[in-house]
Amino acid sequence: MNGLRPPRRDVVLITGEIHVDHPLSASGVIARVLEAEGRTVGIIEHPDWKMDADFLQWGAPRLFFGITSGSIDSLLANSTPLKRRREKDPHAPRKTAMPDRAVLVYANKIRRLFPGTPIVLGGIEASLRRFAHYDYWENRVRRSLIVDARADILVYGPGEKAAVEIARRLEEGLDLQGIAGTCVVSRNVPADFVLLPPAEAVAGSPDAFAEAQMKLSVRTPLAQGHAGRFVLQYPAPRWTPADLDRIYGLPYSRLIPPDFPEFGMARFSVVSHRGCFGRCSFCALALHQGDTIVSRSEESILEEIRRLVRHPEFKGSIDDLGGPTANMYGMDCEAACGESCLDCGRRPGHERLISLLRRAREIPGVRNVFVRSGVRYDLALSSEEYIRELVGHHVSGLLKIAPEHVSKNVLRLMNKDSGGAFEKFRRAFRKADVSGRRHLKYYFMVAHPGCGPREAGELAREVRRLEKEGDRPVEGVQIFTPAPMTLSTAMYHTGRDPRTGESVYVPRTFQEIKDQKRMLMERRPAGASVRPARRTRNR
Repeated sequence: MNGLRPPRRDVVLITGEIHVDHPLSASGVIARVLEAEGRTVGIIEHPDWKMDADFLQWGAPRLFFGITSGSIDSLLANSTPLKRRREKDPHAPRKTAMPDRAVLVYANKIRRLFPGTPIVLGGIEASLRRFAHYDYWENRVRRSLIVDARADILVYGPGEKAAVEIARRLEEGLDLQGIAGTCVVSRNVPADFVLLPPAEAVAGSPDAFAEAQMKLSVRTPLAQGHAGRFVLQYPAPRWTPADLDRIYGLPYSRLIPPDFPEFGMARFSVVSHRGCFGRCSFCALALHQGDTIVSRSEESILEEIRRLVRHPEFKGSIDDLGGPTANMYGMDCEAACGESCLDCGRRPGHERLISLLRRAREIPGVRNVFVRSGVRYDLALSSEEYIRELVGHHVSGLLKIAPEHVSKNVLRLMNKDSGGAFEKFRRAFRKADVSGRRHLKYYFMVAHPGCGPREAGELAREVRRLEKEGDRPVEGVQIFTPAPMTLSTAMYHTGRDPRTGESVYVPRTFQEIKDQKRMLMERRPAGASVRPARRTRNR
């Protein structure tokens, strides 16, 4: 630019990650959607938050600054479940360059440098901190992020529709009240809003915290008091297959920056749907994307694959075809009744997905269509035909499934299967793998609420049994991390299940957590003991 400031943009997006023009990049999608609406967009990627220069590069946007940490909460990105800094981890692929509480830090910086310019918060960090929430890293309940950041509006969940509407209203000089999928701060509460216990009560009372947790929903207009003002949540927008077809049909270049090589593993991935009705207690996806499925049309997905075949660097393999849970594609439901789709006899089956997979691999230039985003194995058991298709054509070597645990009590608290589906799927997988060259990769979790020394020992014995029967060794064990807004985090914070009020054992000392993981990783004898945790108050 020969030292000149670039032309003023309508919107400037600030992301804690490296920006990628790709449908799996949060900033990449929002930028493409805004540009498709005729807006000009500037990007500030992983800025040096200790300096002003990076934030000044585009000047003040004409409409708003959009701020996100990216695809992961900055505290999860920067710290391990044992609160160790990841930059000291020799196995970490790179430094994140994000500060802790990146959204708050960036918002404070922008407010100081550009007073009066509207600030819009978005992404997973903002979405799951939109109400008063337990913060594991400070071991206390914090206020809503929109209150702390003093932002104009917060977008929760997928933000494409909200971003377009915010830009339109600011263009026309209208207020930002009432936009679907957003939160604002107000002095008053509309008549139809459901009141959550106020932030002050949630911070001081386990009962109030549990009550607030059980009222959370993306379908409900909610309000929560914060020192005389109210955070208002407007219900999420209604998404349709046509919406997703339009978003994922935009001309993403899929060029991967050289300093972000790990993103290349998903370069030629294709998103088939949004949402997940699994309702795992440790997952907040239902409070972010929602718990109903919205699937793209088959033709839209196939056309995207045809475009990938024409990409100059495409080598013939679709890296992943799926969504939050790959085999929920096509299980859309218009009822939105709030009941569990897992238990619904009217739920669609795997027919649409089987058709999609078969047609995708027939496209000229496609050698492989892999499914790497994981499958819900209890759902898969409803269709032997799907299991044969999946294992016979779409597993490169390993298929990821997540039994998480084996203790019936822990699985109940996790809201995971405890009825034998795991063993049934293992048998079905082996039967379908006529080559004998494919394997299952298991995800297990330790230190979840309800998992004490006895339950950890039970899991360790099961892992050894699986390995004796020829399964691959467990490569890694996840330690439960109390992320904002999940049911499991409510259990961790309050020591009780918010659904029933029953007391729940919580492993709180780092020593016990490490011992639980060590039992699985070191293959201790079945009778080995784990150091019991002292029953102490929260750290």
